[in-house]
Amino acid sequence: MTRPTDLFAHAGLDPERARAILADALAGADDGELYLERTQNEVLAFDNGRLKTATYDVAQGFGLRAVAGEAVGYAHADDISETALLRAATSVKAVSAGYSGIAAEGPRPTNRKLYGDDNPLVSPVFAAKVSLLSEIDAYARSRDPRVRQVTASVAGSYKIVEILRADGTLVRDVRPLVRVNVSVVVGDGDRQETGSHGAGGRTGYDLHIAPDQWRAATDEALRQALVALDARPAPAGSFDVVLGPGWPGILLHEAVGHGLEGDFNRKKTSAFAGLMGEMVAAKGVTIVDDGTVPNARGSLTVDDEGTPSQCTTLIEDGRLVGYMQDRQNARLMGVAPTGNGRRQSYAHVPMPRMTNTYMLGGDRTRAEIVESVRDGILAVSFAGGQVDITSGKFVFDCTEAYRIRNGRIEEPLKGAMLIGNGPEAMKRVSMVGDDMALDTGIGTCGKNGQGVPVGVGQPSLRIDAMTVGGTAT
Repeated sequence: MTRPTDLFAHAGLDPERARAILADALAGADDGELYLERTQNEVLAFDNGRLKTATYDVAQGFGLRAVAGEAVGYAHADDISETALLRAATSVKAVSAGYSGIAAEGPRPTNRKLYGDDNPLVSPVFAAKVSLLSEIDAYARSRDPRVRQVTASVAGSYKIVEILRADGTLVRDVRPLVRVNVSVVVGDGDRQETGSHGAGGRTGYDLHIAPDQWRAATDEALRQALVALDARPAPAGSFDVVLGPGWPGILLHEAVGHGLEGDFNRKKTSAFAGLMGEMVAAKGVTIVDDGTVPNARGSLTVDDEGTPSQCTTLIEDGRLVGYMQDRQNARLMGVAPTGNGRRQSYAHVPMPRMTNTYMLGGDRTRAEIVESVRDGILAVSFAGGQVDITSGKFVFDCTEAYRIRNGRIEEPLKGAMLIGNGPEAMKRVSMVGDDMALDTGIGTCGKNGQGVPVGVGQPSLRIDAMTVGGTAT
């Protein structure tokens, strides 16, 4: 194991000099920080029997931020040097010119670490990764003669961040992240369908590339594709819907989670704005954002402002009790930050973002939930969706769904879409399963042009009378 790079030393930047420049830049401001980052990224993709992509890059830089009330001054550069830092300081000082703020108290540190600091890009070596992807390709094709195309990929990153707070405190985090993904296309005559499965987290590759793991992932991708090959057009109308555990929590993330981020509520552009303390979901529905799950894709030892992550209860037994907060919005709303200040990179300003957002489990088995439905839809997996934060309206495409009749799971469906309103859908939850699960580590969340890794999850759920868009005539 090699010691993670000290970014100040690597750049030849004196920490004490940086503290002096930061103090001058933040004079009169409420808050701010100097954020340093160095990231190594790799992607290898094997497609249609050959290595199609092999990329490796290193990026580094800093972001300097000054916060004065609702205003933010931000400057960044890929040159970590005193000269560049002085130029940035001159730029951000303009935001607090004539402003006399009260310097915010810095976050209280902890000694907790949620993941290791080994570099996952080091092992296995390049040749072994290519050999693995070739094995996955051959294995998938051997499983069924209907397999027409296989795409397998591994992606990893190793990010080191150092955050110099306004009070001179230096916060450091080392963030590994990997993902392994398999996609399979099957065909029968002119019809082709696709299935995919992936896994990852803040670990090394070893956990996900053991033979039993990649074979299971390949089998699952193939299973999904074959199910889709036999699927029939989905009906349209109002149906009771059962959502499966794990990845279907992406609907919760989009339709509810974004609406519980602090900035949208401070600006009153969320469907949940002004509803603190009120019932916004059915009793039995408890939703948390938990950045402390060990090794999970969305977890952070500290956020990108240096605040330790935590488990924040958002909705408790149907009642709205909390929002996800960064430091600026928390101060403006008169509450404590929750460790949700996140940014895509040094070139981006932090904002309130989710980590691992999920619904807690209930006391019903999945079998009981399915058996309770006379005529409905079982949605097991989702692709993309569209959500309007202000109204809460959403549309989600189901990539794997089934018809339920008289409590029995029957034919698979193609083209099913769930249409609804996030807060309204949460009020129609009538049964909560005991099988809560997080997704397998594949989520990336977009907001204001920034993407960050996240986790989602939920137990099996029954939601009454949802609108389903279909293609059946």
